[in-house]
Amino acid sequence: MKINKKSPLPIYYQIQEMIRGKLESGEWPPGYMLPSERIFAEEFDVSRMTVRQAVTELVSEQLLTREKGKGTFVAEPKIEQMLQGLTSFTEDMKARGMKASSELQLFQMEEADVATARLLQLKGGSVYRMERLRLADNKPMALENSYLHAEMFPGLGEEAASGSIYKRLEQDYGITIGSADQSLEASLASEREAELLGIVPGAPVLLISRTTYTADGEPFEHVISSYRGDRYKFRIHMPR
Repeated sequence: MKINKKSPLPIYYQIQEMIRGKLESGEWPPGYMLPSERIFAEEFDVSRMTVRQAVTELVSEQLLTREKGKGTFVAEPKIEQMLQGLTSFTEDMKARGMKASSELQLFQMEEADVATARLLQLKGGSVYRMERLRLADNKPMALENSYLHAEMFPGLGEEAASGSIYKRLEQDYGITIGSADQSLEASLASEREAELLGIVPGAPVLLISRTTYTADGEPFEHVISSYRGDRYKFRIHMPR
């Protein structure tokens, strides 16, 4: 790698673009550990501060990630999901050629709180609460809390958490899933979310709330999910 110190382009920017080129070409794949600042500085005959500025720019773009005490690594690419159509996490990952899995954190029947009861149109009824850590290719992506209308799904057990809950409900209970109302907002990871997702407390997460309805318009599920902000993004096509 070479830089041109006579170029009008700042030296840090030249280094930044050289690194970017290696990322885009695949020469440095996700998980690759970059040379240290000292090695970069010696190779380019520049100060470590200049190297640090170049790397920091790419960290801010989430192309690189720093791990304290370890070094700087090429970041994993974000998973992109189109905001159209109603699919499960398992279906989304399968469509991307990734293996979806879950780690069940909690499964219990409980009385619905006021907000959940209103969303599911319950009158003092119970819900199944299911908390799952959702993984793609064994890497944590989201922490998901689902609240299911207990009267609609008698006898629902923990085995339902092992795969696509939508597929299980359609096959075992004969419902037809029709639509959902979903909202997205920015949030910060709690200590528990951070521990399970492998991020630091206060790291950005995408907070998604969804209420799902049968084809007859009956609400049967409310889900609150926290997605890793560094691994997930949503896209929407907006025709005029």
